[in-house]
Amino acid sequence: MRIVAENLSYVYSEKSKTLAVQALKGVSLTVESGEFFGIVGKTGSGKSTFVQHLNGLIRVGKDKGSLKVGEFDLTDKKCDYMALRAKVGMVFQYPEYQLFAETVSDDVGFGLKNFMPELSEKEREERIKTAVELVGLDYEKIKEKSPFELSGGQKRRVAIAGVIVTRPEILVLDEPAAGLDPQGRREFIELLHKLHQGFVKTIIIVSHDMNLISENCGRAAVFSGGKIVAVGTPAEIFSEEYDGVREGLDLPVTEYVTRALKRAGITLSSDLTVKGFIAAAENAAAKSAEKREGTAAGRARGGTGEEE
Repeated sequence: MRIVAENLSYVYSEKSKTLAVQALKGVSLTVESGEFFGIVGKTGSGKSTFVQHLNGLIRVGKDKGSLKVGEFDLTDKKCDYMALRAKVGMVFQYPEYQLFAETVSDDVGFGLKNFMPELSEKEREERIKTAVELVGLDYEKIKEKSPFELSGGQKRRVAIAGVIVTRPEILVLDEPAAGLDPQGRREFIELLHKLHQGFVKTIIIVSHDMNLISENCGRAAVFSGGKIVAVGTPAEIFSEEYDGVREGLDLPVTEYVTRALKRAGITLSSDLTVKGFIAAAENAAAKSAEKREGTAAGRARGGTGEEE
């Protein structure tokens, strides 16, 4: 499902002369099916308002631009939002706060009752079990438990299961690693990549964590003042060329080190992932060693007194 926004605008409390706030100002962006895409920006930049349009939590206003998500035209008054939300899953920051049902099974299956009422009880049970096991939990052990009895990490996984149970093609996550310890963070990101290799074709991450974006996203968009000021690969949007428009956002650690090395006379070219940075550093070190060996050999030959 391809996402195409053209000149999209949105104003909160539009009818109020004193409270009106324009959150989006003519945003145009295309996210191709299959991307692992990042959205970054300071608080109030418009990024959360934008992603809430993607499954109709915020509706596209009249004369406020256009938005298409796959076959769904969100400017069409006849748009089937129930069908759209089954295809576009939204996971908010601290998804465990979305839990509410008496049992894990009921909580995970809630979306199926709303978006796919035509499923039989057997089909519903199979989907719930598959979703719970996909997020790394033992369904038989926890299905009758209250979700509030689970650990924090388990709660988050149950909340994710409740979103992916409809098998969405697009998954949008707001600060997905917030509040997780390093191990929990690694496991959660591994889960997202596992889902991305399966039925979730497109993943969109909204985050203040630039390391998360540079390590996982093929492309990203920078929001500022309700507009998109840069779109590109992490290496492009975190380059010195975009420092002005990206003002107020941290750099990934790999870019900080790259710039420090550049000031010391060592230039690296990497994709800003840790793996890519290490490979670039090793390559630069190897070239430097070859150069030193060549210089030393030349000096040795020059000092023998032999005629060339």
